[in-house]
Amino acid sequence: MTTRITIRKPDDWHLHVRDGEMLKAVLPFTAKHFGRAILMPNLVPPVRTCADGKAYRERVIAALPRGSTFKPLMTCYLTDDTDPDDVERGFRDGVFTGVKLYPAHATTNSAYGVTDYNKITRVLERMEKIGMPFLMHGEYVATDVDIFDREKVFIERLLSKWIRQFPGLRMILEHLSSKEGVDFVKSAAPQLGGTITPYHMMLTRNDWLGHGLKPYMYVMPVIKTERDRLALRRAAASGEACYFLGTDSAPHPYAKKVSVSGIPGMFNAPVAIETYAQVFEEEGALDKLEAFASLNGPKHYRMPPNEETITLEKTPWTAPEEVKVPGPDQRALIYRGGETISWKVVN
Repeated sequence: MTTRITIRKPDDWHLHVRDGEMLKAVLPFTAKHFGRAILMPNLVPPVRTCADGKAYRERVIAALPRGSTFKPLMTCYLTDDTDPDDVERGFRDGVFTGVKLYPAHATTNSAYGVTDYNKITRVLERMEKIGMPFLMHGEYVATDVDIFDREKVFIERLLSKWIRQFPGLRMILEHLSSKEGVDFVKSAAPQLGGTITPYHMMLTRNDWLGHGLKPYMYVMPVIKTERDRLALRRAAASGEACYFLGTDSAPHPYAKKVSVSGIPGMFNAPVAIETYAQVFEEEGALDKLEAFASLNGPKHYRMPPNEETITLEKTPWTAPEEVKVPGPDQRALIYRGGETISWKVVN
């Protein structure tokens, strides 16, 4: 039985670190074990321009622990009126790594998102031309679409058409949550890649809703069925290059997370790589963890893998329940907080 594994330092290809005091409190958890991370632009106000991206990157770098070699990768928040010239400038100047699609009102801070998909055609054409990745919150938001079917309908109504319309555009369907999503990514690879969170591989909607409502498990896209969970685990553990790590770690102040109208997002950075290791061990695929966590993402983004390594050991430890943030009741709950975690980063 394997009890120790060394892999290249992983990257997180989907991460929220927010801003201000929350940024300072949560960023060190990712910087400790990850080499790079794609940072989401859904701040208030969002990161919509090259100038916004430069300013946010400076704030992130200032919040890093002393001596950290972690590299933030910035993204541009796509809107109905995003300027293709500004997007290209940001990409060529090394400010933006990709452009992120949020359908309007799909998730946290998405009110500025796209409302008319015809209006973003010029941006997608420019991105295809310059080789800039297109990151997607892949849910179709409409009154006639059940919340558990949003990913499937997004694929049917939009993504399947974009794959044909923009054959040279590299795309990432983020936080895969359904068997349909897993299957479509594989069918459209290598043009399309998909990230998978730790919690979508650990939980089902029964965990969230079946034994008392657990608001800290409310995420978007929502946790789905056992069929979906098993499909996600098999995909991640397959070693196939189209699937890679993206935690979608998303901290929120406690009062906003656990409220009458709570907001989606689960802060899992403090236990992320350890939880992935647990899943891969359970799937009998620890030998595939490095590909998923450290190699497949850089390959899709056309970046070299990290040279450094981390070592995980099967050593039980207890995850902290929350992280304190300066300000009145600004603590953020941690996914699996208080649980005994079976794997631990030891080097």
